Amino acid sequence: MMWKLVSCTFCLFVSSQLSLWSVWASAEELEGEVKTEVLFKPEECTQRSKRGDLVNAHYDGYLAKDGSQFYCSRSDKDGHPQWFVLGVGQVIKGLDIGMMDMCPGEKRKITVPSVLAFGEQGKGPVPPNATVVFEVEVFSVSRGPRSMEAFGKMDIDKDKSLTKTEVKEYLKLGYEKNGKPRDEPFYEKIMADIFRKIDHDRDGLISTKEYNIYEHDEL
Repeated sequence: MMWKLVSCTFCLFVSSQLSLWSVWASAEELEGEVKTEVLFKPEECTQRSKRGDLVNAHYDGYLAKDGSQFYCSRSDKDGHPQWFVLGVGQVIKGLDIGMMDMCPGEKRKITVPSVLAFGEQGKGPVPPNATVVFEVEVFSVSRGPRSMEAFGKMDIDKDKSLTKTEVKEYLKLGYEKNGKPRDEPFYEKIMADIFRKIDHDRDGLISTKEYNIYEHDEL
């Protein structure tokens, strides 16, 4: 109970300070790319966040126009930091971009234009076409459910999706590299199991999001 009280008090304090953020934000920030400002960075960085990493963080959201707060992770879901895989659409695109290359313990202010936030429709307390500002604190960065580097190696045509042929070739190379080549029925059996578990929308392709959510030992 005391933690919730302290957390919400902190959020209200930050919210009051952010009334000046609309003054800080330039026209370019309000309409253009994601802008990041490092508020704190530890002297030692054990691992920097990258696409596909599992990140644990607090992030609080504000409207750039007037600094009013629309989300506080410290008061949501019992105040626990949020877990998500970075770069696969589990948070808004602006956060996927703005939280890249962060260290555990680092804090950033991230300004996100509406096109990379909640767009023309808005969402909940966020009005349409609103630029938003997040204050983010990362607690941990670890390898995600899958390595996106491996995805890149399999994705031969770089279309951000995996075909059965691409996955099969990757498996063959792996077994041959380890000196354990197998026959075609073996690979076909693995392929059927992989796509049954991972191809969630049954379109015959494995997207980056499906690749990170569903697991299979061979990948």
